[in-house]
Amino acid sequence: MTTTPLLEIRNATRRFGGLLAVDDFSGVVQRGERVGLIGPNGAGKTTLFNLITCFTPLSSGSVRFDDSDISSLKSFEVARLGMARTFQNLRVMPNLSVFDNVSIGALGAFGHSPVAALLHRRGYAEDISRRTWEVLERAGLQDVAGELAANLSYGKRKYLEIARALALSPRLLILDEPAAGLNDTETAQLGQFVRQLSDEGLSLLLVEHDMNFVMNLCERVMVMASGRKIADGTPQEISRDPIVLEAYLGSDIENEGEAA
Repeated sequence: MTTTPLLEIRNATRRFGGLLAVDDFSGVVQRGERVGLIGPNGAGKTTLFNLITCFTPLSSGSVRFDDSDISSLKSFEVARLGMARTFQNLRVMPNLSVFDNVSIGALGAFGHSPVAALLHRRGYAEDISRRTWEVLERAGLQDVAGELAANLSYGKRKYLEIARALALSPRLLILDEPAAGLNDTETAQLGQFVRQLSDEGLSLLLVEHDMNFVMNLCERVMVMASGRKIADGTPQEISRDPIVLEAYLGSDIENEGEAA
């Protein structure tokens, strides 16, 4: 059994002019692991996600996926290797059906790029359709497959965003604030769904401000502040770490962590 991490971030740094958004960040996600990334607003979490998935180039450092350096790849090439993500601001296409939104993810799984896949859609039609229906059923969206994405509730659009990522058949799913905007019931249901994905073998890395969601779902939590990693441990360790508590300026992270 290999001990090589599925994802390894080595001294990742990103500067925007005079702003140091991510500062020498290192961390790993093991195969099959559920890892949370938390930190105060402006800590650099989404920027780090953009570096990992090659939406934004590194200023220095490297990112390795399945023991290969992916730092110089394009984002669609990273997706084809088995890393998919969602976004803090949902990027569903409102004027397309739920089915077509998910099939775009499936297209990417069969082509060298989304454009190349679209050009060869007819040849891939059967495989794309089959993959799309599999994912719709997995996400509980099969009954609204023909609906316009714009007509879905906000909670259902969250599942649609995840479903499109799942259509790429990823080994690592990166979720950017999946529970944002959901009520308590919807958040609990989403947690069960994400845990089920993990139980099926999918590795997870997520950013989330809902501490209960993170502490109850994740096996390990990394903490960022001012672009740097300041802690890395189990939810119980993180909820009692004085450096983490100081970074959150006395928030109730400790009490929330004890609910895990």
